Amino acid sequence: MKKSTIWAIAIIMGFSFLALLFLQFSYVEEMVKMKKEQFDESVNRSLYQASRNLEMNETLRYLEKDVNETERRAFTQDSVMIDGLDGTIKHSHQFAVAADDGTVYSSFQLKTFEMKPSSVPKAMILRKDKSSLEDATKTMQEIVRNRYVYQKALLDEVVYNILYTASDKPLKERVNFRLLDKDIRVELINNGINIPYHFTVSTTDGREVYRCPDYSDEGKEYTYSQVLFRNDPQSKMGIVRIHFPEMNSYIFSSVRFMIPSIIFTIVLLLTFLFTIVVIFRQKRYTEIKNDFINNMTHELKTPIASISLAAQMMNDESVAKSEQMTKHLSSVITDESKRLRFLVEKVLQMSMFDKKSVVFKKKELDLNEMVEQIAQTFTLRVEHTGGKIYTEIEAIDSAIYVDEVHFQNAITNLMDNAVKYRKQDEPLNIYIRTWNDQEKLYLSIRDTGQGIKKENLKKIFDKFYRVHTGNKHDVKGFGLGLAYVKKVVDLHQGDIKAESEVGKGTKFTISLPVIKED
Repeated sequence: MKKSTIWAIAIIMGFSFLALLFLQFSYVEEMVKMKKEQFDESVNRSLYQASRNLEMNETLRYLEKDVNETERRAFTQDSVMIDGLDGTIKHSHQFAVAADDGTVYSSFQLKTFEMKPSSVPKAMILRKDKSSLEDATKTMQEIVRNRYVYQKALLDEVVYNILYTASDKPLKERVNFRLLDKDIRVELINNGINIPYHFTVSTTDGREVYRCPDYSDEGKEYTYSQVLFRNDPQSKMGIVRIHFPEMNSYIFSSVRFMIPSIIFTIVLLLTFLFTIVVIFRQKRYTEIKNDFINNMTHELKTPIASISLAAQMMNDESVAKSEQMTKHLSSVITDESKRLRFLVEKVLQMSMFDKKSVVFKKKELDLNEMVEQIAQTFTLRVEHTGGKIYTEIEAIDSAIYVDEVHFQNAITNLMDNAVKYRKQDEPLNIYIRTWNDQEKLYLSIRDTGQGIKKENLKKIFDKFYRVHTGNKHDVKGFGLGLAYVKKVVDLHQGDIKAESEVGKGTKFTISLPVIKED
């Protein structure tokens, strides 16, 4: 599949997932907004009803007080009425109040006894005639009319008392805070809100009159208020303020069911991104392997061709074979066979590392001695370029516990790379240094070669990776050398770092644990 096709699919799928997440978050935001508006409306409705209950309770108290005072001034009045239909005698026991002009008004009927004529003495049965019924009817109408006039005047008097007497009292005497708390709680529950709240009561000028016992400022950024006694003069009004510490939890509880959906969408998005990364990584590995196969084919063809040509010349009877020529052809076959075996072993070594079947034969060695031996081996190759190898042996505790063959091969690969990637027609200098501190033993190999670009520097330890040099094959190798070095150092609990600058050279630094004496 082409890289452009993969990118197109990735962009479309990524955009779809992001759009889905955006819609889900928008839906959650809209639900939270609606829940908040509903919550505000319910709280304001509850506070308004609680304030009305407070005013009605105050009115009721004054009515009861006025009625009680009126009944203390009243006298008892009994009356007897005969029902014209079934002859029932109704005996009323009433309180009456005398007005200033001497007129008697009926107050409240406390008790009525219904009696049948057969259950009372005959003397108590009044004579029923037409005139007495008409008089009784007129009398009842007059009593009802007079009672209405009196009760209306009584209510007017109570209202005036509330307006001019009740509002003169301090706010804390007019409000029963316990009853107000109960009313607020009941009204909130009736409106579907059953969460803790805190409230205060204050005057219109900001003086706090009451604060609930468990009051805290948590959640105070969302405060609701309601005026108490809103028909009183402004200076006599009160204000109740309420806030909810757990309001956010209550609001977001309505959208909790959306959280799993959002989480699953995010998981799918991350899985998709991981899949795309894996696809590109596999595609890159495929390209690297293809490049490796092409490079390996070229590397293997050269020694095979040399061996084949030498073998053909030895078998060709038309070619005169002197002892010197036979020795030369035999030397070519031997050298190219060694080169071919070396290339194959390199591939097999990395295969063994991948399968984790390699076994190290570790023993205690001296890093300083190993470095000097390897430096001597490469002296002729470096001096052939007109350069020189400089060694700085500064490590005091230079003992290391490593596999001699593999670790020596790792250092040799670094030296070999320095020679391979030197500047053409310029002398190559290599600087080798060893030193240590209390925890680590260090080895650095710095050359004055071509250097490596920054974008390639982080990939040089990848298997099969080679810095692109066009279609030239003047530098031999499979891109396995530095990957091999990295594996060997890691398996010895060490670390390797690379620093490079194009045109100035490259520096590799290996750090290993110091062997401490018991």
